[in-house]
Amino acid sequence: MVNQYLFKADLLIKNCTIISLCDKKPVENGVIAIKGDLIAFSGKRRRELEKHAERVIDADGKVAIPGLINCHTHVPMTLFRGVAEDKSLDKWLRQVIWPLEAKLRPEDVYYGAMLGCLEMIKTGTTCFVDMYFYEDMVARAAQKVGIRAFLAPGIIEADTPKLGEKMLKEAIKVIKQFNGIANGRIRFLLGPHAVYTCSPKLLMKIKDFSAKLKVGLQIHLAESKELAEEVMSKYGVSETELLEKIGFLGPDVLAAHCIHLTDGDIKLLAKNEVNVVHNPVANMKLGQGAAKIKKFIDAGINVCLGTDGPASNNSLDMFESMKIACLLQKLVYEDPSVLSAWQVLRMATLNAAKALGAEKELGTIETGKKADIVLVNFENPNLIPVHDYYANLVYSAKGKDVDTVVIDGKVVMENRKVKTVDEKEVIKKAAETAYDIIKR
Repeated sequence: MVNQYLFKADLLIKNCTIISLCDKKPVENGVIAIKGDLIAFSGKRRRELEKHAERVIDADGKVAIPGLINCHTHVPMTLFRGVAEDKSLDKWLRQVIWPLEAKLRPEDVYYGAMLGCLEMIKTGTTCFVDMYFYEDMVARAAQKVGIRAFLAPGIIEADTPKLGEKMLKEAIKVIKQFNGIANGRIRFLLGPHAVYTCSPKLLMKIKDFSAKLKVGLQIHLAESKELAEEVMSKYGVSETELLEKIGFLGPDVLAAHCIHLTDGDIKLLAKNEVNVVHNPVANMKLGQGAAKIKKFIDAGINVCLGTDGPASNNSLDMFESMKIACLLQKLVYEDPSVLSAWQVLRMATLNAAKALGAEKELGTIETGKKADIVLVNFENPNLIPVHDYYANLVYSAKGKDVDTVVIDGKVVMENRKVKTVDEKEVIKKAAETAYDIIKR
């Protein structure tokens, strides 16, 4: 018998197939009842739930999945999409991106973030992990659009200790002001850029403040072969070994990329329960190589998935990243059984939630969790027939197949129409801002 509490659902989604990711069995002819910002019931359709629901969405032909979580990106860099193509990482950063970023104003970051949040919602991402400058403006954009976010104000020292100290102070100020706003939808991390841009002294200080503020850490790790060699030459140890030596590593760390690691480095990440964020599209585009995801999984490391920024990826579509993540590992290992569709879908949902310390709230469709739900239109021709829901979601689906998005119990997109902002106005302002930055 269904609890009487469920009869008063604020929102009820019926007639859908539910991919809960709690187990592999899809629930057909399913229903999801939402009360406030939480899932109150998920399972086989029960018609009595529909009688007193405040609102009912008939999701016939749709598949419900947990909202996708993009665990590493630089969202405001939508403004730089397409301006630094076909360059090595070092040239990409030093010749184009860093000079452009030096021109940025807070309002630029706001409009770039608005565009990125819009793109993510329209492609099924309900939560993202960011690292950038003026993260207060990213927080405002995420709050406005209605998306969930974990934001890391970027901290770069670049052989200038005063700069690192200044950026750390600014990050702490932003965290104290904005952490937990929007019903807890907007949370923060500390974001030291990398070992090659932050000294051990600064990294240790950042680690101490993360403990005091009770926030996690996000860092780029072993992204570039050349920069990894530079660190080895300077310190006599690998990036991972240096972080282990100073006590930086731990389960609160999100390490993005992790391409150029030794077997010893992998053991250190596993020992310290560090979470690895795989960014296959950007890594391939910048010619950085391929992270050995099977080795991480075999070592017991929690691996999640990210797009990286829309200047190095050109897209924030997590469906694309899921497919390419699978294909790349099969190519690297020359083994089609490596990294299944089920595994990569969990990387983009439950694994990501675990990496953020939010597995009790996010990552699956089950009673008591936050109502972050995506409805994918399985009546589109590229998703017919359905022999395997997981294969269709990872190998066949595109971001544009997303029909409806619910975040924190609120319908933020329905029938591909975003309800929280004027899409045309967001696109117009972002484009104007991008062109203006180039002219400065």
